[in-house]
Amino acid sequence: MSRILLRGASHGAASASIARRYLPSFWSLQNLTRSYSSSGKEITVREALNTALDEEMAADPKVFIMGEEVGEYQGAYKISKGLLDKYGPERVIDTPITEAGFAGIGVGAAYRGLRPVIEFMTFNFSMQAIDHIINSAAKSNYMSAGQLTVPIVFRGPNGAAAGVGAQHSQCYAAWYASCPGLKVLTPYSSEDTRGLLKAAIRDPDPVVFLENELLYGESFPVSDEVLDSNFVLPIGKAKIERQGKDVTITAYSKMVGYALKAAEILAKEGISAEVINLRSIRPLDTASINASVRKTNRLITVEEGFPQHGVGAEISASIVEESFEYLDAPVERIAGADIPMPYAANLERLAVPQIEDIVRAAKRVCYRAVPYAAAA
Repeated sequence: MSRILLRGASHGAASASIARRYLPSFWSLQNLTRSYSSSGKEITVREALNTALDEEMAADPKVFIMGEEVGEYQGAYKISKGLLDKYGPERVIDTPITEAGFAGIGVGAAYRGLRPVIEFMTFNFSMQAIDHIINSAAKSNYMSAGQLTVPIVFRGPNGAAAGVGAQHSQCYAAWYASCPGLKVLTPYSSEDTRGLLKAAIRDPDPVVFLENELLYGESFPVSDEVLDSNFVLPIGKAKIERQGKDVTITAYSKMVGYALKAAEILAKEGISAEVINLRSIRPLDTASINASVRKTNRLITVEEGFPQHGVGAEISASIVEESFEYLDAPVERIAGADIPMPYAANLERLAVPQIEDIVRAAKRVCYRAVPYAAAA
């Protein structure tokens, strides 16, 4: 049923100039009209992360953060700015470059009832700590028959970042989502980020919190409710960012913005796209996805990660199992290229999805374009 589309947009930028040069379509997303109730205030994703950490540390003395450069340098991406001065070095702990070491310390602290927030400078480096995340954090509750909880959050930027090659550009959403015992969250907006990070810190189970470097500086409108210190979002519940009737588009993290932009383009051509922001990869809100597909009768999944065994593959399986008779067209999976990320800018641009890829896929499933077989 599924096709895989392997072209894509450029990705992460260490500097604004690089991002603006290679990602004009991404930067235009800041002009999107988003479906968020607003108090007239906007905050960046970076501010959302910082304030969520600050409020949870103020509310619970058991919460602490640990990682490389989180203290004196105030975070590699300035997420922990001001927290060392406010909470001191016992709760904002700088570490050596030893992910296995500080992740293991964090898991041990969680065993003893503390609530560590472990920062990876990039989730590519979490591979150094994979034994602690999977074999210790994820499995201990089950192996202890529920006697042991592990309330720990592993957070940091995930996925592509421009010009840094294959070892710093991978998306690990599908990797971690395949492991029972973990919860995996993928925020897009400032609302997502505040609500989900606060929920993750309060959760009794280990949570992998996958951010996107390019979104840190993006501003989103937020309501007074979102700015309240008690605001949390439910883990495992998707959000319909845009209502539609002709095709369902699922996406997470940065790709939600791409899907919304594609939906605007499609609307001008008479195609009404419903955009679902997954927010949570594990647990996955299959009920909302299936309900949408039963209304639109078509599905496109969008992700930056590799296509094989990806998030889109899992969603496609759910639709085939639960809503197959509602489909009027094959499911389309849009994913990253099935290769390690190239270093060259022109090649890395082709390695992750672009807005036009989503538009073309929507036209295919709505039978507005020449299918692959006919074109060949």
